[in-house]
Amino acid sequence: MTTYGTIPTSSSSAQGPSGEYISRAKDRIRAGLGARRPWKLMFNFRSFNFPSSFSDAFGQVRSNVAYFRMNYAIVVLLILFLSLLWHPISLIVFVVMMAAWLFLYFLRDEPLVLFGKTVDDRVVLIVLAVVTIVLLFLTHATVNILVALLIGVVLVIAHAALRKTDDLPVDEENSAF
Repeated sequence: MTTYGTIPTSSSSAQGPSGEYISRAKDRIRAGLGARRPWKLMFNFRSFNFPSSFSDAFGQVRSNVAYFRMNYAIVVLLILFLSLLWHPISLIVFVVMMAAWLFLYFLRDEPLVLFGKTVDDRVVLIVLAVVTIVLLFLTHATVNILVALLIGVVLVIAHAALRKTDDLPVDEENSAF
């Protein structure tokens, strides 16, 4: 049976299983990174102001961390990566753990299910962070890791405390926070 006027396309079976997996991974990377908040919104300098009290600062930190959590995770991981450039073994461990981060936290389309129970994103984030830190500590780059994490946490808290939350779009995901 012939059809005229159509352009033949390759089927997914012609690509093979590895081609299909790579194609799905590319789509998930685009979708996962598309789910993060815009950097332009995060670094809108008109939205920075000193909070009037400690309770206001704490509220802003909670709201901003909930809203920009993926952006903050990217910032801390980038700082950690840069600190490990002079420790090749640690860098290899970090790259392997980064792959785990990509597939278990950043690129998931559906919730993670273990033993029939849904695992919350915050639990996945905490477990991945702890496993990453423990494995990197085993590579004897302790000072670099501690300094990088300290710098990352200070930057995240400072940004979250100083960035006003008035201009953040309201969505269902953050309304519980």
